[in-house]
Amino acid sequence: MASIPFTSAATHLCFADKSFNSPIEFSTRFLGTRNRLGWVRPVGIGASNGSRAKCWFKFGKNGVGAEDAGIYGSQSRDDYDKDDVEQYFNYMGMLAVEGTYDKMNALLSQNIHPVDILLLMAASEGDQPKIEELLRAGASYSVEDADGRTALERAASDEIKDLILGFSVQKA
Repeated sequence: MASIPFTSAATHLCFADKSFNSPIEFSTRFLGTRNRLGWVRPVGIGASNGSRAKCWFKFGKNGVGAEDAGIYGSQSRDDYDKDDVEQYFNYMGMLAVEGTYDKMNALLSQNIHPVDILLLMAASEGDQPKIEELLRAGASYSVEDADGRTALERAASDEIKDLILGFSVQKA
């Protein structure tokens, strides 16, 4: 178990009135501002007042991995939708290259599941982490696009082809 020491010091602004006769009245209990402001004196970050917090993280097989926590790669096939396809299309710069959404819309109109469309796109782009994520989610590399090409045939390199084939062998 790894421990990471963490020290924090409060930083805030003190608001004070020139006449300090009346007791301090806060406008809300969360915001430390007085109803009448005179001058503002910032309080800088200084030495710790001695309060410390220790954060404990568990990694590896003794703790919770990212997939078990639902953070990465734990999505299933049905967790992907058309919005994910559009976001990936934009994120990878395909819209900038293509100039229109025509190719994306053509794939979406073919009644292909969004996760399989994403795999076709990721294979074309050579996006290894995304390919691994999609294959774990159950994407099929044998699905064909409008031109009759699969993710293997659209793969940007032999390395991407090997990744896809290697994953399918691992899964079986």
